[in-house]
Amino acid sequence: MGNAQEKPPGSGGGGPSPDQATAGMRRRSGGSMRKPPTEKGVANGSQKERSPAGGQEDQDRPAVDTSYLDAPAGALPPHLARFKNEGNHLFKHGQFGDALEKYSQAIDGCAEAGIDSPEDLCILYSNRAACYLKDGSSAECIQDCTKALELQPYSLKALLRRAMAYESLERYRKAYVDYKTVLQLDTGVQAAHDSVHRITKMLIEQDGPEWREKLPGIPTVPLSVQQQHRDRPVSAEVAQARAARAVQEEGQRKEARFTLLKQEGNDLVKKSQFQAALEKYSECLTLKPEECAVYTNRTICLLKLNRFEEAKHDCDSALQLDPANKKAFYRRALAHKGLQDYLSASSDLQEVLQLDPNVREAEQELEVVTSLLRQSLMDSTAHTPRV
Repeated sequence: MGNAQEKPPGSGGGGPSPDQATAGMRRRSGGSMRKPPTEKGVANGSQKERSPAGGQEDQDRPAVDTSYLDAPAGALPPHLARFKNEGNHLFKHGQFGDALEKYSQAIDGCAEAGIDSPEDLCILYSNRAACYLKDGSSAECIQDCTKALELQPYSLKALLRRAMAYESLERYRKAYVDYKTVLQLDTGVQAAHDSVHRITKMLIEQDGPEWREKLPGIPTVPLSVQQQHRDRPVSAEVAQARAARAVQEEGQRKEARFTLLKQEGNDLVKKSQFQAALEKYSECLTLKPEECAVYTNRTICLLKLNRFEEAKHDCDSALQLDPANKKAFYRRALAHKGLQDYLSASSDLQEVLQLDPNVREAEQELEVVTSLLRQSLMDSTAHTPRV
């Protein structure tokens, strides 16, 4: 997590990191911080670990890799970079209290050394805010995020973490403003979209139709800053999150289009405009080819247009999706009747009545089909020459 500010929050990946603290927010009771691990262990790796019995660990046991501690961290000197890197490592492994201590040591070290690096300090404050957020210390999270934003205005992660902390304290107006500012920087942050939608409902219930007038002013992010965010290299996690959002949005668009087409088809059937309705249902099936109800609806149009073979195929498709669909059996019986296959029609109608003995239309149609079947048998017998 070398430069923690470069990755947008809420992205997936391996284990959690301070930059992923915004992906989920759970408040905890208690919230007391644990003591940081001794420098003998993870921090410098210079001391050999002791076994519970007091002796040295087996020499064959592989050494713990601590090379990450010496990775560069912006403009921080090596001893402060180690604090930051260890904080990142601890946060990734869920040790939020210990990570907080390391970030605090790095922040204090910058003050003592007179280091003036707004970008690095912004990252440290933002990362420590992520620890506070994970620990349920929302007020402290807000303080650190505000410090980070004083150093680097429009820091996306600091804004998002502060918004989540405000929301946890039910300070919905301030949360709304920060979430909307985040979306000016990156419209792909799904957590911000979801939260704006959720908080809008709360504010409408709380403040009524005039809720917007009670909001603090939403700052306008300069276009140059927006462009800087867009031009930054996208990490694999961010690309994955954006791709998932694109898939979700495409699914929503398809669902809306499908619902509209189906309703238009239904309205056209009521007006007896069967050819037009058939086209609407056919378009529906290009969007959702496994929607059983559309097959049975399209069958109505095909029957009315005397396209019995196609109607039968649509009923077959519906029954593959739903083997106990009464409408599909009934309408396939009508298709068989149109094709003068009275035996198959009779079989389908009996299937309907077996599923539901109270379908009056099936009883009446079965009487008609039985009569037609009897007549066709008689005609067949009359035209069969005697040997």
